[in-house]
This record gives sequence, C-alpha cells and structure tokens, in this order.
Amino acid sequence: MKPLFSAFYRKLEETDMRFERYLQGQIDWNNRLTAITGARGTGKTTLLLQHIKKQYGNSPQDVLFASLDSIYFSNHKLYPLADDFYSLGGRELYLDEVHKYPAWAQEIKNIYDDFPKLKVVFTGSSMLQLFKANADLSRRVRHFQLFGMSFREFLIFEGLLQKDRQAFSLAEILENHVSIAQKLLKKITPLPAFQKYLQYGYYPYYQEDTAGYGERVLQTFNAILESDLPNVENIDFYSINRIKKLFYILSEMVPFTPNISQLSQMVDVTRQSLMNYLSQLEKAHTVLLLQKEATGIRQMVKPEKIYLQNTNYSYALSADPPEVGNLRETFFYNQLQQSHRVTYTEEVDFCIDGKYFFEIGGKNKSTRQIKNLDHAYLALDGLTTGYRNEIPLWMFGFLY
Repeated sequence: MKPLFSAFYRKLEETDMRFERYLQGQIDWNNRLTAITGARGTGKTTLLLQHIKKQYGNSPQDVLFASLDSIYFSNHKLYPLADDFYSLGGRELYLDEVHKYPAWAQEIKNIYDDFPKLKVVFTGSSMLQLFKANADLSRRVRHFQLFGMSFREFLIFEGLLQKDRQAFSLAEILENHVSIAQKLLKKITPLPAFQKYLQYGYYPYYQEDTAGYGERVLQTFNAILESDLPNVENIDFYSINRIKKLFYILSEMVPFTPNISQLSQMVDVTRQSLMNYLSQLEKAHTVLLLQKEATGIRQMVKPEKIYLQNTNYSYALSADPPEVGNLRETFFYNQLQQSHRVTYTEEVDFCIDGKYFFEIGGKNKSTRQIKNLDHAYLALDGLTTGYRNEIPLWMFGFLY
C-alpha cells in the first residue's frame, strides 16, 4: 500500500486548484458509493484530486486515491487493498479508471457491503455499462456524468471570466437572454473567444499544446477505441478497425442523414453491426445521434441525423476549415445534450425536451421557418445581443 500512498501524495502536490469543472459542485460527496463517468480527457482524475486536496490537504492519512490501471494492480487485488486500508482507519477510497480492472463491479459491491463506514468514489469510461455490470451495484451507486468543457468554462479557464460566474438554466436564457447578454458583455468579448472554443476548447488539456491539440484529440480517439472500448465491451480487433473506418467516413459527411444500407456497404459490415458500431461511438462520446421524439421500440430505428460529438473533432479531422453550418449545429446539440433531451423534428433543426423548437443559423437568418410554431427560437451565430426570440448562439454555452 505504501507505493500507492507515495504516488497519491505526489499527485496531490501537483494538482492545480485554479480551475474546477462544473460537476465539482453538483456531486454529493457524502454518498457511500459514487460513480463518475465521462469520456477520456474530460478531467475525471483531476476532479477527484481537487476535491481531496480541497477537503484534506496534501497528505491525508485516512483517504486514499488509486488508479486501477497502475502496475500495482497487476499482482494485487482491489478487495484486499480496501480491507487493509479500512483496518488502518481508512474512511474514503477514490478509485480511478475502474474499467481497466477485471471484475471491478463485483469487488466494489463487496467492498460496499463489507465495510459500512468506508465511502467509495470511482471513475470510469463513458462507455462503462454501469447499470448492466451488476444489478446489485446499480441499486447502491449514485451516478454522475462529466462532459467536456462548456463555453462558459472555457472563458473561465482562459481567465476571461471570473470563476464564480454561474451557469444559466435554459428557461433563464429563453426568458432573459437580452439582459443576461448585456451584463456579460461588460466583462467579455464573446465572439472571438467563441471561435477559439469551437476549434480547441472542449478538452481541458488544450492548454498543454494548442498547436498540437488536433493531433492530441485524434490520439485520444484512438485510445478510446483501442484501450477503453475493449475493456468495456467484448470486441475484437476487426470490429475496432471497422468502427474507426465508420467514424472517419462520418467525419467527412456530417451532419449526415444516414442511409443505413449504403453506409453498411461502405464500412463492409451488416446493418446490425453498423447500428451496434454507431451505438458504441455514441457511448464513447465521439458522435451524437439525433433521434425522433419516440419511446419504446421506436427508439431502436436508425438516427435521423449524425453529428460529431463536439466541434473540436471537426477541426482535428479536416485539413480545411469545417463547414460553418455544421459547426453551429454541432455546438448547439453538444451543449444542450448535457442536461436536456434533444430530438429531431422535420420543421426545424432541433426540438428540446419535446417543447422548444430551435433553428440554427447566421445572424441574418429570417424567422420565416419558425413563424407558425409555438415556443420557437432562432439561435444565431455572429450576434452579441439578441432580440425577442432571436438568441445569440454563444449564450447556449452558459448552460453548464
């Protein structure tokens, strides 16, 4: 256990506290069992270490952080570690990258049952089938999901906005977007920063090397498919290569209204395999599948549109500047899907929560397309301040 504590204390010493992700304040850290999932690169590890450092300093005795992809676990088991830690007075155990550890669900369930005074927090891939892995575990755990940075967080990360600048609800933006924009414009110049965010602001690691960020994004994607996916799903090398091929085909076509038969021929797989691959790409937070408003078995049909999961992928995958309409729609979908249901409608680009209708466009787009719809809005790029049901697109980056 000593090597784990040494590595833990070293990580705490090096943890930067200047910026915290939105989820930090939403988690009830008093739960006995907490799961945090999210895509690789979104900051799950830093989230845990910041919480520990803020609460307990750099060398707590009854708290332990351990990454389950550590070489330590190549010849040590998790349950005996928890047993030893508990017997020495341990009270909080933080486990990172649980999807890298075989039988993680069963051992964590046993730890929960056998050590009633021990709190456990664990992180895993966004693909983690948390509620399939162990039914008994799923009834015990409180689950939170970490998404990439919002535009609001990017502004704070860049030092352009005070870190106490809270997010706004969708209802607040729809009702008060003019007054909100006027207050924000006293502190920020949003449009230049917004263009930077679209290109490199979704993953916190962009500050390490902005020039090489696009390559880093693609390396992250490859790591998700070659490392995280096989650890979560029973999938072979052939399928991984086909999923990669599918992703790169989609990247050249988005926003894409899929012809499943044609697409399955291009990827050289069956229709059912293609649908499975799309689902896996969605779970990995690499694509967004836009479905019709539906329930039950109707949800199993093909998506109406497919987008890349965030605009940074568009820049990383294209030698030329991405198509601006695609960037606008991708940004809007990406920011809304964090806490709202986004679905397809034939009248406009998106329906939100089955109630609000949005058409996305440039600042000169007319209201003709929404004039006969109730609760309908334009989300317009290039605007600093809106008017009535015309709202600046960048403001939807303040939802979290």
